[in-house]
Amino acid sequence: MSGINKVILVGNVGKDPEVRHLEGGATVAKFPVATTESYKNRDGQRVDQTEWHNVVMWRGLAENAGKYLRKGMLVYIEGKIRTRSWDDKDGNKRYTTEIVADNMTMLSRRQEEGQSGSHENEDQPVSHSSSSSDQGGSDDLPF
Repeated sequence: MSGINKVILVGNVGKDPEVRHLEGGATVAKFPVATTESYKNRDGQRVDQTEWHNVVMWRGLAENAGKYLRKGMLVYIEGKIRTRSWDDKDGNKRYTTEIVADNMTMLSRRQEEGQSGSHENEDQPVSHSSSSSDQGGSDDLPF
């Protein structure tokens, strides 16, 4: 049996996406997303526990993140967990764990800064996905 590496996050964007264009023409966007879990402790007091996730998006999805996502917006992310390593300038092995997103839906209203004209669909979530050609796969079907 093969494994499944699937992540679903609903959280707030921690800062505006950092978008870069690589030499080969690919676009990458990176930004943190905060998820908060609330529970009551033994004393009956509400406790909020926030976890920060480093999100990475590629190609068209990265372009959309750069255009539309802003700090504080509520966003739905689907993707997979990846851990990568590198050697720092002192020769120490460093690791980071990231969520490589392949689907994004903005759950917050679009910001009205600089927008003009009709706002007829601003309450509707806006969804963006990587196409199979962006990911190099043939399709998303499991069979």
